Amino acid sequence: MKLVTFEDDRSARVGLLSGERVVDLSAVHERGGLGGDVSPDVWQDMLALIESGPEALARIRRLERDELLGGGHLRPGEALPVESVRLLAPIPRPRKNVFCIGLNYADHVREGERITGPLSELPRHLTIFTKPPTAVVGPGDILAHRGVTDALDYEVELGVVIGRRGINIPEEDALDYVFGYTIINDISARDLQSRHGQWFKGKSLDTSCPVGPCIVPAADIGDVQNLAIELRLNGRTMQRANTGQMIFPVAAIISQLSLGMTLEPGDLIATGTPAGVGFARQPPVFLRPGDVVEAEIEGIGVLRNRVADSP
Repeated sequence: MKLVTFEDDRSARVGLLSGERVVDLSAVHERGGLGGDVSPDVWQDMLALIESGPEALARIRRLERDELLGGGHLRPGEALPVESVRLLAPIPRPRKNVFCIGLNYADHVREGERITGPLSELPRHLTIFTKPPTAVVGPGDILAHRGVTDALDYEVELGVVIGRRGINIPEEDALDYVFGYTIINDISARDLQSRHGQWFKGKSLDTSCPVGPCIVPAADIGDVQNLAIELRLNGRTMQRANTGQMIFPVAAIISQLSLGMTLEPGDLIATGTPAGVGFARQPPVFLRPGDVVEAEIEGIGVLRNRVADSP
């Protein structure tokens, strides 16, 4: 199951991505196709869907199953060609900053040492920073921000969407708090990171957090620590790894983030990037207007963005 937020000539709403079609769940609900005892907001807003609990997700699953088996009864206008709509970030405006984990793949740590100097050992604790909600964008344009940065970099990451409220979550229970998974591209202005002595500004420019194209519910992913992860720049593979190479697996990230700090439905976590980023290459490779960046994770899909001149 692939859940999206999309818009056309109407307002943004939640859809089910099925092949080359987007099923408009709000339209299906309006004629009673998803049951009438769930708030209409659930089919119009991804955060409301996440907060509503398992029943709404079960209804979408039944709808998907019926359509795949050929027994569905979608009416005209309920299934839209994907090229006729605009896919947004699945959660277009998170309520909080996006939680981000740095230095979570050993090979990425090692490539960074060539620039910043050697570390005595691999990280023993999470390296945590955040990106503001204003950085979030879906499939579409990444702004080059020329005049602000000359060193815009890419970082493909597995994104985690929290589904349940929790604090001090034991690691063995942590995956039970996951609603689903998505793709995040942690766009980074390396010169701003260096200039300001910490990461927040360099990680927080508008459009520097592409998310999408969908959320896949946790039950549909299987082993989250065995997913192929890749990034291509203008068709050339720049990053290729497996989520099993994380220093801190997803369960450990959730557990440690939740210590003394409440995680809530809809919270987004970016889990770190593997080796191959632009600043560590010789010579460095930075994003320029016209570039096309494709971030792909097994079982989720491809998040495609074009680099555009700033308006």
